[in-house]
Amino acid sequence: MTTPVIERDVQPLRKTKPIAIEVKGISKSYDGKKVLDDVSVGVEKGTITSFIGPNGAGKSTLISLMSRLTKKDTGQVLVDGKEIDSFQSRELAKKVSILKQANNINIRLTIRELVSFGRFPYSQNRLSKEDWLHVDDAIDYMSLREMQDKYLDQLSGGQRQRAYIAMVLAQDTDYIILDEPLNNLDMKHSVSIMKTLRNLVDKRGKTILLVVHDINFASCYSDNIVAMKDGRIVEEGACHDIINPQSLRTIYDMDIAIEEVNSNRICVYFT
Repeated sequence: MTTPVIERDVQPLRKTKPIAIEVKGISKSYDGKKVLDDVSVGVEKGTITSFIGPNGAGKSTLISLMSRLTKKDTGQVLVDGKEIDSFQSRELAKKVSILKQANNINIRLTIRELVSFGRFPYSQNRLSKEDWLHVDDAIDYMSLREMQDKYLDQLSGGQRQRAYIAMVLAQDTDYIILDEPLNNLDMKHSVSIMKTLRNLVDKRGKTILLVVHDINFASCYSDNIVAMKDGRIVEEGACHDIINPQSLRTIYDMDIAIEEVNSNRICVYFT
């Protein structure tokens, strides 16, 4: 007797990339309250990974630990397979750059002066010709050339954010961590920033981690998504694996419809 052949719609296996930054069993508490609880995750090289989830989920704390801005209680953070605590500060600053959510600089700076700060791990404030080439490249990449001599307090929110990202680009690290880079930006500037980040990955081979609240930006521009809730990772994977009604209900405790637009999954959560 011949066994019938059942044809299936087989999806090709997604090729995984090497791990850039890996977190193993990280926990963190503040004043006796646990904000991260045994978190493990790996970020692939050459991708955009978006961290999403409700307020208080632990996203900003996690990426702060992944850049060594915050000290972990337990667990490991590995950068290119090396424990992050074993790096010298200048060595780590040449591998990983971070832009925090709040950037308060108390001195009056021009865009060009701000961007030059990104070269500190290399120059220690004595910029060489090569350092200034990196500064110029970052200013041009973020379309800031015509306003490079303006002071930060003369800029719009979108222009100021582009200047801070240019500072990070001048640092010329393989791994870039951004904590809510779209915060307080309008739609036009948010789209511009996300397109720039996508180009940095696709054309310059950077690896970008970012915390983002608008799940549609995460869906349209990311390769992978890590979803957090109550200090734990509840979902992680490729965008199309996470952007579905079941996963989003687990993350946000609400029903979210999904529409397909230009091969992107758009979340309709305002009805």
